[in-house]
Amino acid sequence: MNFYALADKALLAIKKRAEELNMKGIAVVAYCEGDTVKSWSSKMLVVENLTAGPTQKSPAGENMLAIAYTKAAEMAVTEKDSGKHGRSLLKGENGWQGGVVARGKTGLLIAAFSGGPSEDDVKASQAGLAVLASVL
Repeated sequence: MNFYALADKALLAIKKRAEELNMKGIAVVAYCEGDTVKSWSSKMLVVENLTAGPTQKSPAGENMLAIAYTKAAEMAVTEKDSGKHGRSLLKGENGWQGGVVARGKTGLLIAAFSGGPSEDDVKASQAGLAVLASVL
């Protein structure tokens, strides 16, 4: 199956779960073919909001697209769920939970969501990873 067609299904699964959890943000899925990460194909979907306005925790607001892709990049390096790798962060990594990763039949599968509490971001991401893992 074409990754991009499957990615659309995975992103819709993340969107559905995010909406069930009353979250707005960014969904990202990526696929790295083979045993080592040399390149990836990825796709994203805005679930209502690309950014979040200022809050007490984030006075400047948040670029949720940047956060979701940072989670994905961290997982491409560690092959572990974002924020769960047990090593010092590299410059550019945020260490936030919310992304999930698995080794599929033909490569590395990555799903990440940014927009809610970490534990809910994980739940949304898991919905997308399940779609990717069913084929790849």
